[in-house]
Amino acid sequence: MEDYGSSDEDIYSSDQDSLDGLENDESDSQWGSSTGNSCKVITRESLLVAQREDLWRVTDLLSLREHHARTLLIHYRWDVERLLAVLVEKGKNCLFAEAGVPVLEEVDVDSYVSSSTVTCDICIEEVAGSEVTKMDCGHCFCNDCWTEHFIVKIKEGQSKRIRCMAHKCFAICDEAVIRQLVSKRHPDLAEKFDRFLLESYIEDNKMVKWCPSIPHCGNAIRVERDEFCEVECSCGLQFCFSCLSEAHSPCSCWMWELWTKKCQDESETVNWITVHTKPCPKCHKPVEKNGGCNLVSCICGQAFCWLCGGATGRDHTWSSISGHSCGRYKEDQEKKSERAKRDLYRYMHYHNRYKAHTDSFKQESRLRETIKEKVANLESKDSRLRDFSWVTNGLYRLFRSRRALSFSYPFAFYIFGDDLFKDEMTNAEKEIKQHLFEVQQQQLEANVEKLSKAFEEPFDDYEETHIMEMRMQVLNLSVVTDTLCKKMYECIETDLLGALQFSSHNIAPYQSKGIERATELNGGRSAKANNIIPCQKAHDQTNGGSIEFVQPSGCGTSDEIGCSSRKRTRKDSGGGFFDLNLPAELIDRN
Repeated sequence: MEDYGSSDEDIYSSDQDSLDGLENDESDSQWGSSTGNSCKVITRESLLVAQREDLWRVTDLLSLREHHARTLLIHYRWDVERLLAVLVEKGKNCLFAEAGVPVLEEVDVDSYVSSSTVTCDICIEEVAGSEVTKMDCGHCFCNDCWTEHFIVKIKEGQSKRIRCMAHKCFAICDEAVIRQLVSKRHPDLAEKFDRFLLESYIEDNKMVKWCPSIPHCGNAIRVERDEFCEVECSCGLQFCFSCLSEAHSPCSCWMWELWTKKCQDESETVNWITVHTKPCPKCHKPVEKNGGCNLVSCICGQAFCWLCGGATGRDHTWSSISGHSCGRYKEDQEKKSERAKRDLYRYMHYHNRYKAHTDSFKQESRLRETIKEKVANLESKDSRLRDFSWVTNGLYRLFRSRRALSFSYPFAFYIFGDDLFKDEMTNAEKEIKQHLFEVQQQQLEANVEKLSKAFEEPFDDYEETHIMEMRMQVLNLSVVTDTLCKKMYECIETDLLGALQFSSHNIAPYQSKGIERATELNGGRSAKANNIIPCQKAHDQTNGGSIEFVQPSGCGTSDEIGCSSRKRTRKDSGGGFFDLNLPAELIDRN
């Protein structure tokens, strides 16, 4: 097999350049990007819609008010399936108690509103009955104490789950009451409280993460199935959903983190210094020998023996160095030097090939415009050939395969090394598995190089018969390359990672269509929201008035009915804040 990497004598100490530029090279949809719909882009405008999809599922199932459903979901980190599992396993009362949702169905506050004065158990002050608030858990305190409690918790960053002030009460306070009380004294904190509640859908949800683009595009990505996957944001950035670094399959996240650190820091430079230099016994600076004599001198003037590193005199005779003799074998030092040299050469082998394929990927990415021009020239000719999709599909296959081949070398560096999996395989098993893996890797490498060479040919100047021959060649190579990629991933997932006993590594699965592009979230229940039951009035516990809670009717899921996602203006009441308990359509209408 021809070696496409650099020579082992070359030292490449920093690999940052090779890590850049890989993210957006497959972003154009016309070059074969995946159009699956298992991951969604959540913009700032559609964040409320995304949150309501899960909220409506819980409110419909458990017949709860929306802020209670949000309390449940925040406690279970927006994992609806886990919430339902706890409900089935432990029952409704236990589900509510663990999350801090009061089990009382309704709170009677008429006695407090009608009373002339009430004693607050916190400040021990007599206050008017209209100046107290009773939470769903049944505890009642004055509005000033509640407000101070809420302000402290919001400033401490606990605004998503503010508990009741009563001793040993774990109930979560009503967010509508918190918003109303805080907005009277600190409107900015009330807005911060609303923002925390809204963004908890992303911050506390393992299936939703912010796009790591720099500068930040403002989008978040939600996946439906497995968190170990690679996705593409609508801004064009492709990344690993699990660790938020660039897409690195078939490397696991742990392997990729170690590899990038190894390439970026000076660890290998230190290894080179250990192999090729000796420290001066006086100033301790590394000294490299530039001659054959084993009596060397440092720039500080100290002479020492190159063989053992001991300080010597300056005279050297046929029999010995003046004032020094080192004929004894030191096994530990010799082993240390040989191990450092072996580790350095092994790293250079894998890094040179990783960098060679990464550089090839960058060069081949520049073929896009050239290939477009060649296809345009062929289409302008008077020929029977009109379909040139095989060109774009083959070029995309080249990108995908080259990228997988590039990251297979860091994977091989760790899976067959002693850093992570020393006790996972015997030497005999490691040798057999490494041979099988390298055979598949070399077969993939050979076909990728053939496919790359085919696209460098000036096929727009070929005769029609020659173009037909090239078409068959590209189609065959594309199929073979895709098959070899699948087999290499099967080998990695089944024979290598699947056989691990003491550690677990997960990788993003191979997809023939490439990294999946997230689609815009358009889910909602506009049709369902139009069928709103009459408003249920609950007493306003802060001023004796009433608060309206609007609950949607029906029991369908958010995926059954679609609605458009558009930016919603905030309701200008109570300090200019929108109520998360109100349906989105009601906010629009107001």
